[in-house]
Amino acid sequence: MFIKTIASITMYVYKQQQRIYHTLRIASAMCFIGHGAFGIITKSIWCNYFAVFGIPHDTAYRLMPILGSFDILLGIGMLLYPLRVIPAWLLVWGIVTALLRPLSGEPFAEFLERAGNFGAPLVLLLLSGKANGWRDWFTPLRPGKAIDAKTFERVAWSLRIIVFLLLLGHGWLNILEKKGLLAEYASLGFSNPLGVARTVGILEIAAACAVLIRPFGPFILLLLFWKMGTEFFYPHWELFEWIERGGSYGALLALWFISSAPIPTPNLRGRESLPIRPH
Repeated sequence: MFIKTIASITMYVYKQQQRIYHTLRIASAMCFIGHGAFGIITKSIWCNYFAVFGIPHDTAYRLMPILGSFDILLGIGMLLYPLRVIPAWLLVWGIVTALLRPLSGEPFAEFLERAGNFGAPLVLLLLSGKANGWRDWFTPLRPGKAIDAKTFERVAWSLRIIVFLLLLGHGWLNILEKKGLLAEYASLGFSNPLGVARTVGILEIAAACAVLIRPFGPFILLLLFWKMGTEFFYPHWELFEWIERGGSYGALLALWFISSAPIPTPNLRGRESLPIRPH
């Protein structure tokens, strides 16, 4: 009986590992490609972020397409040949670019709302295990590599925290009545965009808390559809805005994989090593 239980846990973790890996790999690529597209477009608000480093407007506009092209190349690389160093770079790059928003005078909620951008590559690195020396950073990620139940539990909690942060951040921006969100609600025909923003903000913050306390499969799926739908209605460059938020969708989908299929044991604590072997 014990051997059968161990086997069922092993199979469960392996299948979920595969799903999460492919989901977050695509999500990370979307972050790179969407962000890079705005560099090529030369999004004017980026000048504020370059200014944090003392870079003037003219130089910022010249640098944007270069950085944007580099992002897109890394996104394509993530899809075709995902070296370990690519999600590691996205983790650092995602945190830095998200922090530039509050550093340039925007609300801290802008940083939280982008938790999916750096959260998706973080979970990919957790799944791939530790790098044994610098050479390992330039080897492909290996989704079939063995992970133990403790690592899988860490992945699950990381996803819960990431989804909590991105929902909290977006809800907070609604409470703060962000102009872009108000314009979005007005463009959808709402006569009272301020009231809509406050309502959405309260609901999203409540949803964030619910996910952190106890994620529930159908509820996570509902949040995924909500996030994917609402991100499509930004007033400018809707498609690129939607693509750039790939990390948010990926984190939600990965969490749904875990939440919708309960693990076949009441408690994983104390299982230090349950090796995952591909078929």
